[in-house]
Amino acid sequence: MQYPNINPVIVKVGPFAIRWYGLMYIFGFATSYFLVLYQIKNKYVDISRKFIDDLYFYLILGLIVGARLGYILFYNLDFYIKNPVEIFAFWHGGMSFHGGLIGAFVAGFIIIKKGNMDFFRIADLIIPTCPLGLAFGRIGNFINGELYGKPSSVPWAMVFPGTDNIPRHPSQLYEAFLEGICLFIILWLYKDRKKYEGDVLALFIILYGIFRIFCEFFREPDAQIGFIFGVLTMGQIFSLIMVCIGFILKFYIKTFRFKK
Repeated sequence: MQYPNINPVIVKVGPFAIRWYGLMYIFGFATSYFLVLYQIKNKYVDISRKFIDDLYFYLILGLIVGARLGYILFYNLDFYIKNPVEIFAFWHGGMSFHGGLIGAFVAGFIIIKKGNMDFFRIADLIIPTCPLGLAFGRIGNFINGELYGKPSSVPWAMVFPGTDNIPRHPSQLYEAFLEGICLFIILWLYKDRKKYEGDVLALFIILYGIFRIFCEFFREPDAQIGFIFGVLTMGQIFSLIMVCIGFILKFYIKTFRFKK
């Protein structure tokens, strides 16, 4: 199948450029934000618009900083030590989901506790909307022609620009579908059926980890890291940790009965 070869730059004026990669982040944040407001309005949840606005500001800040630092520290530290200016070149890609999750979690926990709100309750409000942001992000990776898959002979395999002209799995689209669309549908349907506050958060952590581990079998590992222990990618190791944390969290909230 022919790779669409979309120009990563939408429009450029002098040194300033609007890129699809950055726009996808904006789409993801905006979609999540408005879906949370929709839930608050339709469920008559007593949470102010100002609190949500403040929370999203710090969530976005924590996610971006965490995602960038996570990629730098865990995936390509040597490169950024030698090229420190590249740390600020976000448009070149290089964002770690796991780092972003940690950054957003820390920022959200601080702001929610500062507002004397229940963390698990707010988390369950926001988490179902997050997979759509993940879907947009993977589409951005696809447009950038990065994080492509392993060589393949499937009919939909593509030759990505800057590679060895070998058809490969469009693994970014696999992730957009599983970690994005499918996970969103599951969580959106489950959020009103949960038994405990925090249940949706725990399910997100478990399912994302499982979906990511599966998709990584089709994805080319980072060239500077390769396989760890000759079998697993760095993403799979972090995702295995996520699955374990998700089950521990589920046991914790069920044991202490954080009912909705």
